[in-house]
Amino acid sequence: MPDVELDFSREEYATRLAKVRSAMESKDIDVLVSADPSNMSWLTGYDGWSFYVHQCVVLSLEGDPFWYGRGMDANGAKRTVFMQNENIIGYADDYVQNPQKHPMDYLSDIFREKNWAEKTIGVEKDNYYFSASCLESLQQNLPKTTLTDATGLVNWQRTVKSHHELKYMRKAARIVEKM
Repeated sequence: MPDVELDFSREEYATRLAKVRSAMESKDIDVLVSADPSNMSWLTGYDGWSFYVHQCVVLSLEGDPFWYGRGMDANGAKRTVFMQNENIIGYADDYVQNPQKHPMDYLSDIFREKNWAEKTIGVEKDNYYFSASCLESLQQNLPKTTLTDATGLVNWQRTVKSHHELKYMRKAARIVEKM
């Protein structure tokens, strides 16, 4: 594992992933694409202000998730997530604001390499950070994939707070009280 100072233990992240995977299984989702910055952080520890470009965390039913985003932002991911560096995938700058190619085109290539091109993929359709262009790119590039709405799937797993989350919340409350 990379030598990253995490806000939560690796065991906590494993518990979070297990909760999300259980929810994925109940909705027959094989692979989840989460583009919501709060969900990305909760799932992996990712802490970056690069949500102005396409990025996401991809979680399958097995193994570690991977962070996907602009190549220059991958260094931030390497310093904040619990996963190995090979699970941090950056795309080139020529995908940014390019009407000829979209970052999800490159993500589709990765899905084909992982043999996920015919799986059921959950996406956060009603999320500010997952655009219509994202969906169109995945539909065009992965025609045998079933794309299903996974809006709120991770959010609902976040509702029951862990001991450590409650500890942080209480600490924040004390700070606010003193202000």
